[in-house]
Amino acid sequence: MNYQQMAIPPRSEHLWRYTPWPRIHPSSVADVPDADDVIFTLNGAHNLETIPHSKDSHDDIARAFLQSAGGSCNRLVITESSEPIHIDARASGHIAVGHLHLDVKASGIVIIHLSGEPEWVGIHLTGKVHPNTQLSFGFINELDSNTKFLRCEDWTVERDAELEHATLSIGGFRCKSDLRSTLNGTGSTIRQSVTVNAVGSRHDDEHVEIHHLHGHTNSDLVMNSACSGNSHFIGTGLLTIAEGANKSDASQVFRNLLLSEKARAEAIPELEVLADDVSAAHGAASAPVDLNQMHYLMSRGLNPDESKALIVNGFLLNAFSNISNKYLTEEMRTRLTVHLECELKR
Repeated sequence: MNYQQMAIPPRSEHLWRYTPWPRIHPSSVADVPDADDVIFTLNGAHNLETIPHSKDSHDDIARAFLQSAGGSCNRLVITESSEPIHIDARASGHIAVGHLHLDVKASGIVIIHLSGEPEWVGIHLTGKVHPNTQLSFGFINELDSNTKFLRCEDWTVERDAELEHATLSIGGFRCKSDLRSTLNGTGSTIRQSVTVNAVGSRHDDEHVEIHHLHGHTNSDLVMNSACSGNSHFIGTGLLTIAEGANKSDASQVFRNLLLSEKARAEAIPELEVLADDVSAAHGAASAPVDLNQMHYLMSRGLNPDESKALIVNGFLLNAFSNISNKYLTEEMRTRLTVHLECELKR
């Protein structure tokens, strides 16, 4: 369906409850402004192909809007195992949009680092992890603190394939992410982590969907946020297990650390299970900094700010504990540690 033909989704839909479409749209909701390209560049021997924009119809308003807005459109095909691939995504201008498709036919590591200072950025990532392959994927949002950011992802994980997916969200002023994955074959697995550091008046809304279409599939979602100032974080997770997808194992855990009285965090796990013989679990918790931990660290000579920073660092780093690829984990943790050290010096 064309974007202009779509109705604005009501706030009764939990996907748009906390960040309604008019708040994330770059201008008037009836407009589709001209967008500059998000420039993707990468290291190593691989090349990015420039491809035409997809003409597929979208039922979701965010994806339909990004398709109508245009911007850059590239594809990366991984046909043999290689060194880790780092993709620099650079956004500039008033409004920037980028589309990237990953076609994974051999196991690999891909890390995307998004930066820039535009007023508004939209990214649509799609990916297919072919049978018997493994992809370790990292996405780092380090946009300017005044930027609005819309991110959509659609992944398909085929039979006996594995996707490790790590997000580090530390940039942007108002961010909305809609990340969807489909386990499309027996033996497919996804392990996903989302780490968010919300400071000042930052608003970050992370929605994750994982759909088990076949039996003997596995998913594990961990989402950690630390919120200070008057920031607001929203984490929603929808795990679905289709009818007949027996022996599936799905879990999701949300943890929020509240660092000020005005900070807010919402944790909304959701399960939809239509099969009988499955394991499905979810949990959520929000709490302030543990005063006993603060007392212990201060008794060892740290001042209050240093003590709190150390607790936040350890808490956020723990979100990557379900990611087994050491290179990906180390890259994400290093970037997070640098960011937190810079925040402490401000």
